[in-house]
Amino acid sequence: MKLSRPVSWFLLAFGVWSWIIWVTFVKNLVKDGSGLAFDHGHPTAYFWVHLLLAIVSFVLGTAIGVIGLRGLRALSRTS
Repeated sequence: MKLSRPVSWFLLAFGVWSWIIWVTFVKNLVKDGSGLAFDHGHPTAYFWVHLLLAIVSFVLGTAIGVIGLRGLRALSRTS
């Protein structure tokens, strides 16, 4: 299956966007001062659930970005 150039760029951009958003989120999660993520210095269930969400999003963002990159490389080889 061949991806079009716009679709490939969209997938690559989505992968990069996912990393930017979730890295920022994890930084904010670690610095949380509201008491949701840490209770007396110990991680809470809120912290672990949101860290798991971030890890899954990193994996999916990477996979989607790689698909977009491979699509762009395939298009440049055929041109």
